[in-house]
Amino acid sequence: MPLAPYTPTSTVLLTGFEPFGGAGLNPSAEVAQALHGRSLGGEAVVAAVVLPCAFGDALQTLHQALRQHRPQLVLALGQAEGRTDLSIERVALNVDDARMPDNLGRQPVDEPVVADGPAAYFSTLPIKAMVAGLKAAAHAASISQTAGTFVCNHVFYGLQHALAGSGVRSGFMHVPLLPQQAAQAPGLSLPSMALAQQVAGVEAALRIALAWGDQADLKRPGGALN
Repeated sequence: MPLAPYTPTSTVLLTGFEPFGGAGLNPSAEVAQALHGRSLGGEAVVAAVVLPCAFGDALQTLHQALRQHRPQLVLALGQAEGRTDLSIERVALNVDDARMPDNLGRQPVDEPVVADGPAAYFSTLPIKAMVAGLKAAAHAASISQTAGTFVCNHVFYGLQHALAGSGVRSGFMHVPLLPQQAAQAPGLSLPSMALAQQVAGVEAALRIALAWGDQADLKRPGGALN
């Protein structure tokens, strides 16, 4: 259910996920924690929250954070093995379809994130302006057309549903593996990005989104053929 209207504070909420699938690290949590307390100019300050990688529980923790911090801007982060850049997601789908169990052993298949909710929500962040600004600052970035159907999409959809109509801009970004994670995949050549690069890129993305304010997003190509 969408949260009751609230007056935003100067806080920028940045979430990441705990490790999952037996891994010891999750770059989304590492990035979020590295930016916790960071001033973004003016009075805007980052508050980082690490979410459980579990259907349902992740949204409970997210809703608690929204109520506690009443943020003016929210960016949720998630790990995406195989991604080469900072991937800003365009759309969240109202479907959970887990190809593997979450950290609590739950594996919903073809179930809605929110019963009777809309089929999808778009990000309310200025995603094209963010990508353009990141590229101009030499950060690898792109728009992604799918956040998957695991807990990342679950949180993305739940976030957009909770803030629908609030005027608070929010969305989701996938980040690549860390080099030490990629090195633990013998026989595979997985792309990765150093933590310092991820932290700098996510901070830049937040600054761009804040500076963009309520302006309409850039209108320039950012789609995909497949």
